[in-house]
Amino acid sequence: MRNKPATPTGAAIPPDGSPITHARVFFQRHWKRGAPGSPTPDWVTAFAYRTWLIALLFKMVGASWDMSWHFRWFRDDFAPPHLLNSVGTVMISCLVVIHTYTGLACDRRSLRLMQVGLVTFLVAAPLDVINHAVSGLDLTAWSPTHALLFVGTGIMILGAIDGWRKFAKPGRARTLTLGALWVFFLENIYFANGQQEYGILSVLAWMRGETEAEPYLLDFAARQIGRAVDLEAVIYFALPIDDWVYPVWGIGVMALVLAVARATTMTRFTATAVAGAYVAYRAAIWPLLVGAGFPPSTVPFYLLFVGIAVDAAFLLGRGRSLVTAGMGATLVTVIGFNALFLQSQLAPWLLENAETASAPPVNYWMAPVVAVGVAVAWAAASPVAQWWQRQPHRTAGEIVPDAMI
Repeated sequence: MRNKPATPTGAAIPPDGSPITHARVFFQRHWKRGAPGSPTPDWVTAFAYRTWLIALLFKMVGASWDMSWHFRWFRDDFAPPHLLNSVGTVMISCLVVIHTYTGLACDRRSLRLMQVGLVTFLVAAPLDVINHAVSGLDLTAWSPTHALLFVGTGIMILGAIDGWRKFAKPGRARTLTLGALWVFFLENIYFANGQQEYGILSVLAWMRGETEAEPYLLDFAARQIGRAVDLEAVIYFALPIDDWVYPVWGIGVMALVLAVARATTMTRFTATAVAGAYVAYRAAIWPLLVGAGFPPSTVPFYLLFVGIAVDAAFLLGRGRSLVTAGMGATLVTVIGFNALFLQSQLAPWLLENAETASAPPVNYWMAPVVAVGVAVAWAAASPVAQWWQRQPHRTAGEIVPDAMI
């Protein structure tokens, strides 16, 4: 007996079952060529973006493991963390192909973001392999090829955010999924700061005579700068980033990401929830990695307070964009830098070993720079956020006219 075709309003819903069952029903009923904005049943939209979340989870866990892996062992293109991350990349590649072919659960803009992000990532990946082959360790997470990987992933996630926001049925699931997508975006942008969070503990471990990296890794790093394995070589390996970078990125840039998340979801306490979810993830994965024998990192607990500052600015600004931007810059700088300072002071009285750090080295003189930068960027982004909010939501049965994209 032939399956009843799905109607544009999503009346034909597949029976409850495993993801394999849903995939089989999808390909039976909906695998046909279509333009972006084609009528999409609600269950198809939900199934597609649940798969996005699973794929991004693979990429996030793989990336976290990869950072820890690099502070212990020499780089390997086929190391388990890379393979785990690649599972997520393959899943996303399949999703983008499906969106492109069927035109379902996306409009032209969200699809273009997905496509551009995927192509950028796929171009950056072999370039990064070449860069490692030429440069050796390519020690810093801030290298150009790594940046290109982060940019590609970020654009992909923005495409998913744009598509889900427009096509998802209003309700709790829509809000939670949108928040989860912003958590993945935040993690991707924040990731490079992990260099300092692992690096400071690695340097202190070496100073205590408790080296965490394998000897051949430290020896290779030292030979890259023509030295024996000493403190300078270890710092070059573990902590090559200037002290001003960490607060500018962790407080200033993350505040802007959280502000955009709050503005696009239009839900109270979004920034706090997104920052809190990321901090909770880092706190949860820490004992798993350390228990498996990998080097520890500091956990950016201060980021939760950056999220609180962003939400407070939206509440106090009451929809006045310039007021919100000014208050946001002030609150983020005052609360964020104080929270980071307090975190850096925790280790001496929480732990017996005062040589253990709970935050990377920080240049606190960057606070005025962060305040001005956040104020200017936030005020400049407000018109864009207002335009984004005016973009209509697409329900399951609506076709997206090109004039609206």
